[in-house]
Order: sequence, then C-alpha cells, then structure tokens
Amino acid sequence: YMMKKHDNICKYIHLPAQSGNSRILELMNRTYDRQLYISKIDAIRRILGEDCGISSDMITGFCSEMEEEHQETLTLMDYVKYDFSYMFYYSERPGTLAEKKYEDDVSLEVKKRRLTEIIDKQQALSLVRNKRDIGKTYEVLVEGYSKRSKEQMQGRNTANKVIIFPANGLNKGNYVNVKVYECTTATLFGKIV
Repeated sequence: YMMKKHDNICKYIHLPAQSGNSRILELMNRTYDRQLYISKIDAIRRILGEDCGISSDMITGFCSEMEEEHQETLTLMDYVKYDFSYMFYYSERPGTLAEKKYEDDVSLEVKKRRLTEIIDKQQALSLVRNKRDIGKTYEVLVEGYSKRSKEQMQGRNTANKVIIFPANGLNKGNYVNVKVYECTTATLFGKIV
C-alpha cells in the first residue's frame, strides 16, 4: 500500500521464486510454497495493478528435480508474467545446506536444457510485457548515455524498465517524459514528449 500511495517509490518488485514447485522449494529451505508465492503475486497485482514490474530469480536442476516439477516452474512463469528474471542452473556451492544434505543428481545436459526452456519462456514473457508499454508515456530518470550512441540517453521508468531516447541536451539526473514507440525483449525505445 505504501508503494501505491507514493509516486516517488518505483512500482517494481524483485520477488525471487527460485522454483515453481513446492517440494523443491522445501528442499531449498525456502519459507514459502507455490501457493503462498502466488498469493503474494495476486496481492501485488491487486494493489499495484498490472503495470507494476515484477522480476524473479529462477534455479533449475536442483537436486532430485523431476521433469514435472520443472514444468511447474514454467507454469508459474506463465502465471506471473515476469518482466525479467535472473536464471541459472543449479551447481553445488561448498558449505551450503544443499551440498551437505543432497546429491547433485540432475545431469548437466538436463540442467542446460531446462535452463534454455526457462530463458526462452522469459524472453517471450518479456516481449509481451514490453509490447504493453508501446504508446504509453513514462516519466524517466536519465541515467546517462546509451551503450550504443552518445546521441541517445537511457533511463528507467517506474517499473525499472530501460528506455532509450534521443539525448536532446539532457544530463544524467534529469527527469523527462518519454513516449514508447518500439521495444525488444529487454529494452523500450521512446521519444521525448
């Protein structure tokens, strides 16, 4: 409710899921299951609306993860429609609870295939979410020049999405209204209005 009440708080939440399967979440020693996580997402969408940016962390191939449990991660991603995610396949970390308690028994080949499926799913979701922004105008904090050209600046909107727009003599730290006219899976492109 505090985020909704104040315009100076970004409408963006990083809410790591790690997995879409409750058994795997328990093995990971998480304090939530799939249904509790979904209830948090539902509350975010109800209070802050569909335009609130949501990102996640996903780990595939955790110890003993079965194919149907991996599929539950994909269906969770479809449900939430993340704007972006940080995605990895599981690898043992020395000294962790998982390394001490569980056998890393999912093959590297399976881990990589599952990770590719998660990445492909996220790219498709990111594109859908970004296409929703075409035609909308956002107040953007100028962060500096874009990576490709000093004739363009980049900044972020309230949902933490990168927007590229003409430099027009702007400086880092300025605020500017930008109307989005195009997008990729990772970036919005706009014009100053």
